Amino acid sequence: MIDYVTLGTNNIERAMAFYDAVLPILGHGRFRHHEGWAGYGPGGVKQAPILWICTPFNGEPAGVGNGTMVSFTAPTREHVRRFHAAALAAGATNEGDPGLRKYAPNWYGAYVRDPDGNKLSVVCRQSE
Repeated sequence: MIDYVTLGTNNIERAMAFYDAVLPILGHGRFRHHEGWAGYGPGGVKQAPILWICTPFNGEPAGVGNGTMVSFTAPTREHVRRFHAAALAAGATNEGDPGLRKYAPNWYGAYVRDPDGNKLSVVCRQSE
């Protein structure tokens, strides 16, 4: 259903350092970097779903959307824990420690905000 998601940044180098540190844990990597933007895909290939990180095309400062969140799928609960820890080490702020949530059986997730304030979730729906 999702082809790509774009998140704004005010510092592309800082954003790339963050996403380069956390996305490989989930099997995604950077496949492109041009001035002001970078693309991440499964296995580092330009293939959906793609995450684009960029400075806004209109030249205005990037901002976060109230109620906007991007969620990544993790194959195991351990991947959720590793992603969360790596995100915090790479400059994210904690928005919710890894753990089971009431949303559905086996719904295990964690929440962070990237260095630009974009809210991210990582979720595993498998049992331990």
